[in-house]
Amino acid sequence: MKLFRMFGRYVRDAFKSVSRNLSLSIASISCISITLIVVGIALVLSFNVDNFAKIIKRDVTIVVFLNQETTEDEFNHTIKAKIEKLQNVEKPIVLKSKEESKKEMMAESDVFKATMETWPEEDNPLRDSYLIKVKDIEQIKDTVQKIKTIDKVEVVDYGEGMVEQLIEAFKLVEKITIIIVAILIVVTVFLIINTIKLTIFSRKREISIMRLVGASNISIKIPFIIEGMLIGALGSIIPIVVVIYGYSALYEKFGGQLFSALIKLISPEPFIYIVASAVLVIGILVGMLGSGRAVRKYLKV
Repeated sequence: MKLFRMFGRYVRDAFKSVSRNLSLSIASISCISITLIVVGIALVLSFNVDNFAKIIKRDVTIVVFLNQETTEDEFNHTIKAKIEKLQNVEKPIVLKSKEESKKEMMAESDVFKATMETWPEEDNPLRDSYLIKVKDIEQIKDTVQKIKTIDKVEVVDYGEGMVEQLIEAFKLVEKITIIIVAILIVVTVFLIINTIKLTIFSRKREISIMRLVGASNISIKIPFIIEGMLIGALGSIIPIVVVIYGYSALYEKFGGQLFSALIKLISPEPFIYIVASAVLVIGILVGMLGSGRAVRKYLKV
């Protein structure tokens, strides 16, 4: 019970301190708000870039063409089963007969239609094929090599060269976004800690007097730490509003995509609440850390 009363007093003192030093508290809150807005935007961009990379990787398809001697049973069962046994192949694979390919091509172009509609089924020069997705795109080349060794497989196409370049590009982009977010968080921590240090510095006389009259380090330090947490939480309010309403408005305005259907944005819910929570946690932790470190140097008389 005594512990709860003490904690309640510390919280009350923290609120009083914020109100007594309103101008400095507002300066700290403003600094936190500005820097956390930047961090929030960086997090939103980082997650969306990562999501875009995953979508592109997921859409990469291996197209396997079989030779003309392939029987219907081999196409529907034997060869299909061999491919599905490969560890990196997602199941089930999509089968596309040469007749289906013919109908698709005829639907796409009147020129194709005029040419192909005269083809009898037995003289169709197109190939039966499979459309295959892989579990791990980084192993796509090894998977393709294994598919090529299967009997009756004639051609395997997956955009060789371009896919490898795409993988490397996405790895680079992911590393850059992680580095940028990390740098922004470090800069944010530095700015906020130094702003809070200025607030504590203006009250060093108050801390020294409390120390001289016998107040323990803990009883001096805890109210300042709670004050830092409070300032961090208050400074997070505007960034959270910007993240939640700004991202939702952006998503609605562009219909969930940027420039084309390929660049899809992450659905706002629960994404915006995850980012908002991260911003709040960063604000509170940094406020607490800044106050704790700043007050420590004034605890010795």
